[in-house]
Amino acid sequence: MGPPFPQALLGALREAPGSPAFEQGSRTVSRGELLELVRRLAGAMRAAGLGPGRAVAIRTAVSPEAFAAHIAAHTLGCRVVGVRPGYTAGQLAHVLSMDVDAVLVDPSTAAPELSRASGRPVPLLSLGPCPGADDLLTRPGDGGSLDVAAQPDAVAALMFTSGSTGRPKGCAITYRALSEHWAWQPRAWSPVAAEMAARFERYLLFGTLASMVVFEFLGLCLLGGGTAVIPEDDGRPLFPHAIERYGITGSIVTVPKLCRMLDLLRDEPSRAQDGVGRLRALMVSGSPIGPTRLAEAADRLGPVVYQGYGQTEAGSISMLTPDDIAGGSPRVLASVGRPHPGIEITVRDERDREVAPGGTGEIHVRAPSLMSGYWGMPEETRDTLRDGRLRTRDLGRLDADGLLHLTGRTRDVIMVNAMVVYAGPIERVLAAHPGVAEAYVAGAPDEATGEAVHAFVVPAAGAVPDRGALAALVRAELGDDSVPSTFTVVPGVPVAAGGKPDKRALLRLL
Repeated sequence: MGPPFPQALLGALREAPGSPAFEQGSRTVSRGELLELVRRLAGAMRAAGLGPGRAVAIRTAVSPEAFAAHIAAHTLGCRVVGVRPGYTAGQLAHVLSMDVDAVLVDPSTAAPELSRASGRPVPLLSLGPCPGADDLLTRPGDGGSLDVAAQPDAVAALMFTSGSTGRPKGCAITYRALSEHWAWQPRAWSPVAAEMAARFERYLLFGTLASMVVFEFLGLCLLGGGTAVIPEDDGRPLFPHAIERYGITGSIVTVPKLCRMLDLLRDEPSRAQDGVGRLRALMVSGSPIGPTRLAEAADRLGPVVYQGYGQTEAGSISMLTPDDIAGGSPRVLASVGRPHPGIEITVRDERDREVAPGGTGEIHVRAPSLMSGYWGMPEETRDTLRDGRLRTRDLGRLDADGLLHLTGRTRDVIMVNAMVVYAGPIERVLAAHPGVAEAYVAGAPDEATGEAVHAFVVPAAGAVPDRGALAALVRAELGDDSVPSTFTVVPGVPVAAGGKPDKRALLRLL
């Protein structure tokens, strides 16, 4: 195991204190200033009663202070509960009920009711002045050291993904797992990881630090000596406008954002050479991308495109590199690359037997960076972790060159804007409406969102379901990403040969 997390990052900040770590608007935060901010926040958190085994839920915008708070909490050995934006009231209460000892907000996310959202009062801390909160930035710390205090098998973070019931599942990531994670240990970087880190000289940081993929690739940037650039919202699409405005050399991007950028560049081809010409690494992740779009991206942007496959439970699993893509082979472009060093992929049948090379089955992953389980869900954990292997619930195959190909999902899920949306909870919400007798939900490719949710409802006798009311019901229960883009009223559902509802036949009605 490498140095305990986040020791490698703290060391990297000390080695180059004068170089920039973050840019946000007109403000630049050096590595030395970031290190001192981590020290101050660690002292303030310690004085507020946080330490090894204590849990702090962090619900903030992306900022240098927010990242410093994450690292400070980890330095103290806390369990960081990442709270994504956009949770419904019920989802937020569920997340905050996971043995949280304090909630940390900033002026853009503060709400007094957060301190009681879990059903019991907990201290409300803040990064800046917020009503009813203890501002850590003005609270005197204890001036302590930045020695990492966590035990290796203690849980470092709960990273959330949607659950089969519509409630977020907390993936428990230990300090040992982060200490052995491919992105956080520069001494163990593969040549591909080292090259990508070097290309993240000016890294576009957006989204939420509660995302595993955002957090791990930000670590790659900072450990590689790069600067994380936090863009201002000027009302224009991030891609390509922020890349042009800030001279970005590297970023992650969802498939819908990439497709939108390619469409803009198609209309103005000179921008691919001029405005975004500094790009050196663009990691496409979140949902599958077709070979044609991937080839178009490489053609317009040059040898800078990477494609990644991963899950919250495991982080990034495999990667397709610019060198892989350069040949343009349809077989290569249809894959999601090779596993990172230290990550073992096997393909297994329904009886948990490994299939022969080239055979299709469920993808299983073994890696030191896997989650230790789902917080408070022992049965789900036992079903997902088998003999040290993670069942991804994705179907695929490994070809003769070690490339991983995704062929489907064992779960009925839909990827909307790179977010996992489950069909089952939406069906249950719709079926609870008095005007609906039956409800079926399916996903279909959509260029704007990657995939789109489509609902098919059989009305109750004499009822005419109101589409607006159905959409509002789903939004209130499950959030915006789960709201179907279409509602189709059908007299009944077609049945497949096996006796189950034929959702492919339903989609042909659109």
